[in-house]
Amino acid sequence: MPSIVKLPRSVTTAFALLLIPAGALAAMATAGQSLGPVRCEIRATPEGGMVSLEALAHADKSVSGTYSFHVESAARTGSTNIEQDGAFSTAPGKPATLGAVTLDAKGGVYDARLELTIDGKSISCAERLGGAT
Repeated sequence: MPSIVKLPRSVTTAFALLLIPAGALAAMATAGQSLGPVRCEIRATPEGGMVSLEALAHADKSVSGTYSFHVESAARTGSTNIEQDGAFSTAPGKPATLGAVTLDAKGGVYDARLELTIDGKSISCAERLGGAT
């Protein structure tokens, strides 16, 4: 039979503080792809019955290039096909928000793809969201 170990509150708090950054790093590592000093990310944020998708570029040095942000869906209420693109520049510690959309979070499945092109080289990241709620 398993036993329950009781730890002092200070030990539990210290353990939690160690796990939070580890979880954040794991989430950051799977958020996008990188090309040298540049990383792309599609950030999904729930807002009530909606979901906001943000296309972001992060860089370790100042860079500029072009981007393409594409969002598609098929839901029982209709379909979505959104394309945003253009030029961007970003610097260390100042992620560039390249595009953003807010969509209905109920019942739809959304496929989002972000592609960055810098000096003729491309990276991309993708995010699949949704399902019946």
